[in-house]
Amino acid sequence: MATTESASWQPQEAGLKEICGLLEHQISPSSSVDKSQIWQQLQHYSQFPDFNNYLVFILTRAEGKSVEIRQAAGLLLKNNLRVAYKSMTMAHQQFIKSELLPCLGAEDRHIRSTVGTIISVLVQIGGISGWPELLQALVNCLDSNNQNHMEGAMDALSKICEDIPQVLDSDVPGLSDRPIKIFLPRFYHFFQSPHSSLRKLALASVNQYIMLMPAALYASMSQYLQGLFTLARDPASEVRKLVCAAFVQLIEVRPVFLEPHIRDVIEYILQVNKDGDDEVALEACEFWSAYCDAQLPPENLREFLPRLIPVLLSNMVYADDDESLVDAEEDESLPDRDQDLKPRFHSSRIHGSDGVDDDDDDIVNVWNLRKCSAAALDVLSNVFGDEILPTLMPVVQSKMSATGDEAWKDREAAVLALGAVAEGCINGLYPHLSQIVEFLIPLLDDKFPLIRSISCWTLSRFSKYIVQESGHEKGFQQFDKVLMGLLRRILDTNKRVQEAACSAFATLEEEAAEELAPRLEIILQHLMCAFGKYQRRNLRIVYDAIGTLADAVGAELNQPTYLEILMPPLIGKWQQLSNSDKDLFPLLECFTSIAQALGPGFSQFAEPVFQRCINIIQSQHVAKVDPVSAGVPYDKEFIVCSLDLLSGLAEGLGSGIESLVSQSSLRDLLLQCCTDDASDVRQSAFALLGDLARVCAVHLRPRLPEFLDVAAKQLNTPKLKETVSVANNACWAIGELAVKVHQEISPVVMTVMSCLVPILQHSEELNKSLIENSAITLGRLAWVCPELVSPHMEHFMQSWCIALSTIRDDIEKEDAFRGLCAMVRANPSGALNSLVFMCKAIASWHEIRSEELHNEVCQVLHGYKQMLRNGAWDEYMSALEPPVKEKLSKYQV
Repeated sequence: MATTESASWQPQEAGLKEICGLLEHQISPSSSVDKSQIWQQLQHYSQFPDFNNYLVFILTRAEGKSVEIRQAAGLLLKNNLRVAYKSMTMAHQQFIKSELLPCLGAEDRHIRSTVGTIISVLVQIGGISGWPELLQALVNCLDSNNQNHMEGAMDALSKICEDIPQVLDSDVPGLSDRPIKIFLPRFYHFFQSPHSSLRKLALASVNQYIMLMPAALYASMSQYLQGLFTLARDPASEVRKLVCAAFVQLIEVRPVFLEPHIRDVIEYILQVNKDGDDEVALEACEFWSAYCDAQLPPENLREFLPRLIPVLLSNMVYADDDESLVDAEEDESLPDRDQDLKPRFHSSRIHGSDGVDDDDDDIVNVWNLRKCSAAALDVLSNVFGDEILPTLMPVVQSKMSATGDEAWKDREAAVLALGAVAEGCINGLYPHLSQIVEFLIPLLDDKFPLIRSISCWTLSRFSKYIVQESGHEKGFQQFDKVLMGLLRRILDTNKRVQEAACSAFATLEEEAAEELAPRLEIILQHLMCAFGKYQRRNLRIVYDAIGTLADAVGAELNQPTYLEILMPPLIGKWQQLSNSDKDLFPLLECFTSIAQALGPGFSQFAEPVFQRCINIIQSQHVAKVDPVSAGVPYDKEFIVCSLDLLSGLAEGLGSGIESLVSQSSLRDLLLQCCTDDASDVRQSAFALLGDLARVCAVHLRPRLPEFLDVAAKQLNTPKLKETVSVANNACWAIGELAVKVHQEISPVVMTVMSCLVPILQHSEELNKSLIENSAITLGRLAWVCPELVSPHMEHFMQSWCIALSTIRDDIEKEDAFRGLCAMVRANPSGALNSLVFMCKAIASWHEIRSEELHNEVCQVLHGYKQMLRNGAWDEYMSALEPPVKEKLSKYQV
């Protein structure tokens, strides 16, 4: 190949022919040549310095070649430039740029589009200042009045605006204005172009700047809005969709611009919400949730509700081409394809308050007009509450009463609507709840599977209230009917119904908890029957329902009759799955819940389960370094699930786990997991460390200094906010170890204290659970080593007492207050400046159950009362609010 570097570079005919031949083979669907060989050949040519010159030449000048070959050359060039542009010689860079610019106006639209893509990549790599000729070339094309030139430049600009919008809103050496200021007027001008492609590209480009809001857009906002109103009735659906998208984004980030026009905007969106093109209607429908989320005054929407709600309801009816209609025909006997199995995410254990609930209401993933309309109705019901019922219910009732097979989609949409407003309108619906439920129960047996599945979901949305009403006979009968109805549907032959029923049942279990006990046998029979017949995807939901049942009924499950139904199938599956089978994850999670529920009753199953967890962790540690010799690929989720199951065993078996731990290598494996580079592995490892500290700390003693050292490191990291759950569990584990090993904790006390104090002092920036655990652990350290902690107490007393007063009464809070009393005894003057805060913390107890601690707190308060003479004590007391004073009267001060 020629390697001259002059601007007059010319390709050699033979090289050109060979590369075109390779590209032709590469894109030909029927080519008998091995594609990987062609790929290797092209990679080989990439070594030549001027290979990319050939590619740009083929793209821009090989008139005799097919458009497909020229495009293929362009796409290969784009990928090469991403990797190699910066290492190319200046002359080659210049040649490529100089070839691209004249081609912005190429005759063929595919060539123009490929050129636009490459230009955007070059701007990503070198910015605008690295290519001074580009801006002028783009402006010339935009102003040329030649449609190809205008479209080519607009295509390139729209890609730059989408990929790197900030580039056009930056200062460029030699230009008095930022580029965006030069282009915006031209974009606005194209809003009125007779060519829909130009209107679309121009509007899409401006929309990219709503979030960034450059000064040029801010200053020309009225022109932009005027343009949007002009384009609002555009004949091209692509353009109408972009108008809706602009209004949605503006309402999200800059609602103030729309406020003067808000009635017109709402009126417009309401009309377009009925657009014949579903994509336009979907974009419009996003507006309602965005408006409510922006917390704008609901008054503006109120008068539109009587017209809006029927539109939403009619859009909630299944479209004829909805892919769910095809899926709904799937019989249970059809095996799942791999792509049906959604990736599953195991969330590691967190010790402490408020795990975040993830609301997995949405059964299928594709977002469409039906789902968006139901979501909008849900949001509106939460904003307007029962106000929407007089408009909604007549429409729901008329759809419900539509008879005949052809009207089943209307009936289905009415049931969906009831479920969507179940939370927001509950006050207005509550008096009619039993009629609504009576109406839904027969629909569980409807002949149409999608009516059966939506009825399961809607019943689950009311489950909290169905359970509340079960205290009286009529309510209990209804609860029982719902329970039995969902169990019947769990054994449906249709996969979609199985999934909805199982998920709905899990929700009912959470609400009903011990109310399920009388029905345990029949529930287990149904769940285990489903376990035997479900395909892989729905099997995961059965595991979840079994785990939720165990969490809900707890020790009630520990009866031979129940265990005989529950355990053999699970153990059978446990033995059937290999250590590298991901279907093991939900089973491990399920066993975790069962072990916690059965408590000591799980001991008959514990040994093989414990041993398997150890084996899985060991083989994953090997796989991490050498997957071949481990015989399994590395996947940290196996470690996380196994650690969590071991935690469940420790919690369930209590000290009964001791014999298993003593004969295993768990201690060393656990230390390895505590230093893992993956934060979710560390998170679960520290949860297990704390659980083992509670039940068999003696087995941790040989490596105690190492455990304490690595736990303390988790609290002293610059990335604390990113790994807050790891810090939370490590902090809790240190406290659990402290109360078991007492003085042996002393080497790390100062280190840990120096980490906990800043956490307490910045409580508003960190999560609640970490603050609570920090306060408790600091108290536990003070209890076991008061002589080390008390000299520093004035530095943290105030923020510590504030944190203590937010913790609910429990054993851990008792430990922390034992620490408080121990410190005050050792250094009474250290708390004087924070006495008011200390009194508030003491007053936060509902009642101290431990008589011994109650007496200690009494002594502390009396000690200060005697210490503070001549009215000083009364002065402190007068600073307290009356409820706090009243709480302190229990301690006779």
